[in-house]
Amino acid sequence: MSDPFLSGAIFMGFLAISLFFVRFWRTTRDRLFLFFSAAFLLLTVERLVREVWNFQIEWAPALYLFRLCAFVLILVAIIDKNRRD
Repeated sequence: MSDPFLSGAIFMGFLAISLFFVRFWRTTRDRLFLFFSAAFLLLTVERLVREVWNFQIEWAPALYLFRLCAFVLILVAIIDKNRRD
C-alpha cells in the first residue's frame, strides 16, 4: 500500500512542474513548454487516480496508460522541437 503523504508530495510536485511549464509557455509561446506541461498534468492525474481508487499494484493497466501517454507526449515534444528548428 502506498504512503498517502508521499503520494501527495509527488502529486504536488507534478502539478507545480506543470504550472511552471505553463508560465514558460506564456512568456515564450514555444510549444515545447506546452507539451511538457500537458505531460506533467497527465502524470498528476495518474497520481490522483491512483490514490482515489486505491490501486494496490503499480502496473495496473489504467495507471500504466497514463504514464505511457505522458512519456510519449514528451517524446513528441522533443521531436517537434527538433523538426521546427
